[in-house]
Amino acid sequence: MKTHSPKFCAQLICAVLVAALPLPAFAQTPTAAAKAEGKAFGREKAKAAQDAATTTPDIQSIPNFDANPLQTGMYYNPDAMAPSAAAQAGSHEGYRTMRSSQTSRARFAPVDLDATIARAQAINDDPLNYTSGMAVTSTQGRCVPLPGSTASNGRYMATCNSGYTATQVTKSCQIPLEVSVTPTTAYTYWCSAAGTDRFNRVDDCALFENRQCIETGTRPGVCLVWEIGPLGERYCIEPGEPISILSCPSQVPGATLRATTTQNSVTAVRNESQCLGLASDSNCTHDAETCTDSDPVTRIVNGVSVTQPCWAWERSYTCSEFAQAQDCETLEATAGCTLVREDCLTDEPCRTWERVYDCPLPDASQSSNQFICDADVYCIDGSCESIEREANDEFKDAVVALEAMAQANREFDPNTLTLFKGERGTCSSKVFGVLNCCKGKGFPLIPGISLLVALGCNAQELLLHERDAKGLCAYVGSYCSDSFLGVCLTKKKVYCCFESKLSRILQEQGRIQLGKPWGKPKTESCAGFTIDEFSRLDLSRMDFSEVYAEFMEAARLPDELQTATAIQQKIEDYYANTGR
Repeated sequence: MKTHSPKFCAQLICAVLVAALPLPAFAQTPTAAAKAEGKAFGREKAKAAQDAATTTPDIQSIPNFDANPLQTGMYYNPDAMAPSAAAQAGSHEGYRTMRSSQTSRARFAPVDLDATIARAQAINDDPLNYTSGMAVTSTQGRCVPLPGSTASNGRYMATCNSGYTATQVTKSCQIPLEVSVTPTTAYTYWCSAAGTDRFNRVDDCALFENRQCIETGTRPGVCLVWEIGPLGERYCIEPGEPISILSCPSQVPGATLRATTTQNSVTAVRNESQCLGLASDSNCTHDAETCTDSDPVTRIVNGVSVTQPCWAWERSYTCSEFAQAQDCETLEATAGCTLVREDCLTDEPCRTWERVYDCPLPDASQSSNQFICDADVYCIDGSCESIEREANDEFKDAVVALEAMAQANREFDPNTLTLFKGERGTCSSKVFGVLNCCKGKGFPLIPGISLLVALGCNAQELLLHERDAKGLCAYVGSYCSDSFLGVCLTKKKVYCCFESKLSRILQEQGRIQLGKPWGKPKTESCAGFTIDEFSRLDLSRMDFSEVYAEFMEAARLPDELQTATAIQQKIEDYYANTGR
């Protein structure tokens, strides 16, 4: 509840008290009567305000209030909103007004729009056909040249490649066996695992731990119990702990040396130094290893016979090699071509990029003898006057805008409620290769088709080339369709093609206005504009110069000075000959 200030409450109380005091009876002037009426009105409103501030609101007095409106059920069943709204739409005043406006406004069939444009073009192409039967006898008025034509063949997106080429090579390395023979002295000791005892009288084996000694054999220990056989022979029936025979590379202090021998030590080591570089190269993979020297297996080294199954090996590796490459020299040297973007065609680390250039097509031939003449005489019911005319550069924009509306009507898809839907097209192009089925708009249509056929391009790619060369396709981008060692070998160039050049321009420039770029090349479906999107396009900001030549040039009334003079003089001769 709103809290009022003390001053406001005091004023309210005073107003109530004043209303309760008796007023003296005397004759009132009109001014006094008006004041009294105003005071009475104020007291009435003050009392209403006081009652409103101190009385609990009556929900019955609130217009259209419903404590449990039907719409609350839609919170749990939102699907009921649409049928409920549809049921009430027919009785809603705003809806009826909208429907009435749609049914009563003027409508033009597409055939009427096309006919209007066709008539304008027919008159423009041959204006003398509509003033036939007259002769030229009068003089020439003052004529000025028309502004230069802005017709253009347009621009196109050209692409080139930069990055690396990749090849696989087989490399090998040799692994020789290096054998050396070294004379060494061996020291022989005896020991017992049971320790030193009075029976065996040998060293304890624990004495030889960590001395690099090896056990070369055993011998029986001292017999503990002997027995005499029937023939007087003596044999041991309880042998003592066996004795280990050890060979040590050096003398062991405190141990009893049993013998000293000199022997040759043979060491065989594989020398893999030649393979270290290939083994550490991340671009090389080990394939196989084969023995290349195994005959004979026994050889004399430093006077010692050494036997080895193999004396040398060859190890092979498959290695990837990368070399920098690019084919952008032509586009970089072409006047008017500007680099738009650079797209990576492969995964990281990126080894193949596509550079996209915006390039102009050769300019269309422009007429240098177009004029507009003043002093044109127009007569209606015998009243003639001379009219000066100025060249109108806006006429071409109006014609194009009218055609855009007609095109939108023709291309409207009632199933998806979209306009200017395109058709996806792709073509293959070898990166740094000869095969390129994506010549497109910057490549002549003839003999371009014959060349593409010779390169092995399929029918869909030939059709795409034709449509793009005619200006019907917008370039979306490329993606890699075949790669090797992270380098793209073949790319797919993706285009969206439309029914007319005008549709393509509306899509290209409309997407810029809407902030709706093309999707990723691999998934772009060339969807059309929704009705809302198309309503937000500003056609006046679009550049239609590429299609001006297909309609009519600025204020082309008529094409040449001779035709302009002939029309004017034929009209003047008509009135002179008829006396009107």
